[in-house]
Amino acid sequence: MLLTLLTAVLVYTVVAYLVLPVFWTHYEHQKGLASLPMVTRTAQGIPGDPINVGLIGSDKEVLCAMNQAGWYPADPVTFRSSIAIAGSVLLDRAYKDAPVSNLFYLGRREDLAFEKPAGKSADQRHHVRFWKVMDQGQEQRPVWLGAVTFDRGVGVSHFTGAITHHISGDIDADRLLLITDIETAGMATAKYQVTGIGPTMGAINGGGDLYFTDGEVWILRLVEDCQKRSAAVNVIPSPPATELKDQIWHAIATALGN
Repeated sequence: MLLTLLTAVLVYTVVAYLVLPVFWTHYEHQKGLASLPMVTRTAQGIPGDPINVGLIGSDKEVLCAMNQAGWYPADPVTFRSSIAIAGSVLLDRAYKDAPVSNLFYLGRREDLAFEKPAGKSADQRHHVRFWKVMDQGQEQRPVWLGAVTFDRGVGVSHFTGAITHHISGDIDADRLLLITDIETAGMATAKYQVTGIGPTMGAINGGGDLYFTDGEVWILRLVEDCQKRSAAVNVIPSPPATELKDQIWHAIATALGN
């Protein structure tokens, strides 16, 4: 009986942690991302929010697309902006371009950060940080990777005790919101997936918050020169194994959410 149990555990471990991750890994639409890590880090080196979204386009095209989608550039972190966000939270007043704390990827803090208010104050908000990771990708255009999450409220970090925002666990929901906003604004021509951190349940970010995700990075190919389009976005399919994995994952995530 014990031998059977140990064999089952061994088979599960090999399949779940070695075989299937390799089977699901795919970068055919953006091969230059295959060697990159898919998790950000805090200033203390603690694993932060995972990479879950990407954009294809120039600096100007990214700024234009996010503006048209209704996301505001975040103010830099200064003494004045820190006082302003504290006042926004404590006094429940608007601050639509409040600063976000720095996260680090490939050894540097975010190149761009945006947010979308979810209430009157900066206590709750959708926000995304972006890093330019390649000057030229498969489309011969710059490639950006980002981490998008929902700030559900202000608290203290479980690791450092510093005041910070705590995120909602369902980070895939905010990824979908951002993608939908950009599509609805007519700022994208195509979208596709590449492998991120992989299916993840019960992971912890840099503030000590639990999150779960299907582990994919959705990448949007932005319109060129900010030329809005009305045609539907072209969805470039993932390999069949990845699409099957996503269906299974979403069914499990929905069941757990209920």
